[in-house]
Amino acid sequence: MLPIRRGDRGPAVAEINQILSGLDLLQSLSADDFDGVTEHAVRSFQQTRGLTVDGQVGDETWRALDAARWRLGARVLYHAVPEPLVGEDVRTLQERLLEMGYDVGRADGIYGTRTARSVAQFQREVGLVPDGSCGPQTMHALRRLGRKVVGGRPQWLREAEAFRRSGPNLIGKVIIIDAGHGGDDPGVVVRDGPLRWTEADLAFDMAARLEGRLAAAGMRVHLTRGPVGAGKLTDLARAGLANELGGDLLISVHVDGHANPDADGVATFHYGTGNGVTSTVGERLAGLVQREIVARTGLRNCQTQPKTWELLRLTRMPAVRVDVGYLTSPVDRERLIDPAFRDRVVEAIVAAVQRMYFPMEADVPTGSFDVRSLRAAVA
Repeated sequence: MLPIRRGDRGPAVAEINQILSGLDLLQSLSADDFDGVTEHAVRSFQQTRGLTVDGQVGDETWRALDAARWRLGARVLYHAVPEPLVGEDVRTLQERLLEMGYDVGRADGIYGTRTARSVAQFQREVGLVPDGSCGPQTMHALRRLGRKVVGGRPQWLREAEAFRRSGPNLIGKVIIIDAGHGGDDPGVVVRDGPLRWTEADLAFDMAARLEGRLAAAGMRVHLTRGPVGAGKLTDLARAGLANELGGDLLISVHVDGHANPDADGVATFHYGTGNGVTSTVGERLAGLVQREIVARTGLRNCQTQPKTWELLRLTRMPAVRVDVGYLTSPVDRERLIDPAFRDRVVEAIVAAVQRMYFPMEADVPTGSFDVRSLRAAVA
């Protein structure tokens, strides 16, 4: 869909305003006009949901708005095929089940097989018909019972324990490398006379270099796209591909851009809502990637940040997205177009991946791990 933005009018804008009003982000319903008040409300919604804050309603923001209108108990939830129910009510139910010790996977707001199976297990334990749907009787039973699990969020404890048990060796582990944009979507584009640089090309170059380094270390590496191709691969499709491939980790490589040429630096993102709900393992990976890149390249540290982007939220493995510098910054651009610099970025990510699998007591200082030792170990 084309982004809906300030100045637009029509039924779609009216529906957006209605949802924002229901979320108490609009004090008064402004009919079908996308004015400055609506734009401010959209920005507030995007900020609280960990989305890109641009004040426009594109595909991802619309799906988040559509999901946010539902509150737990407002409808009967069940496993629908082939289009599962999606909404804030589903995510709330998943969070509640996780707190009670049931394994629904990640609280992604999608009523899939694991969620239905967990609901059926709960129903069986409380003496209800285990049909896997959440109606009034199941809701009443959920409200009566308290938490079972203490000491941390169960899903993140499972992720951390899976990492601990997998051991420090990279051989045989599966990693998904996602090069941002591609096909007919070049991402950020900068021209300087006859020269032209695109985010898609630079991201794929770093992804391909990363593929070679990690494959040499013994990992099974999959790229989400090739260097060329037609059509746009959405984050939703990339997340689905990563899940089908059964990755242990996902790293998405991007390059940033901004209207202000003084904007520069590197930032790394992990799944999180900004209000305490986060992927512990993903957050740790993001921190390692961020610190290693800053230490080995000298890029400005723009910190790690939680986001609910679909690529981070819908993947079933710990996932991070790293924005390696600003192509629109003359300082960063001079670095990014240097193959030797891109090699240092790749070495930093490889070091971060290896450190993810080290036990805490065996970890090494940032910037000190020699990635050449990984090749030697395989040889």
